[in-house]
Amino acid sequence: MQQEPFVYHIIPAADWETAQKEGIYGPVSIETEGFIHCSNLPQVLGSANLFFKGQANLLLLKIEVTKLREKLVYENTTGGTELFPHLYGKLNLEAVDHVYTLDTNKEEQFVLPEELTN
Repeated sequence: MQQEPFVYHIIPAADWETAQKEGIYGPVSIETEGFIHCSNLPQVLGSANLFFKGQANLLLLKIEVTKLREKLVYENTTGGTELFPHLYGKLNLEAVDHVYTLDTNKEEQFVLPEELTN
């Protein structure tokens, strides 16, 4: 799989605030699974609607791959065929290119920010 220039990560707004105060982001998944779950842009909505349904105050981080300090691996850890980018270590905040609000439509399905749909 060709590596994309950007990957995306869904994060609760409160966790992002904490990361900004600490200067680095390391969610619980690093302890429990060894990595941070990320997605390529076409994978974002599927992941959001599967794992974050019903949650509010979510943000979408656009992460510049070349600025990452830790190893990014494309793999499938659930037995499926689709490969997802996993960041094996904490996210250095200077790799975050943009932070978007992740909203839902009237059917309560997540929608991509308009800037990412063009």
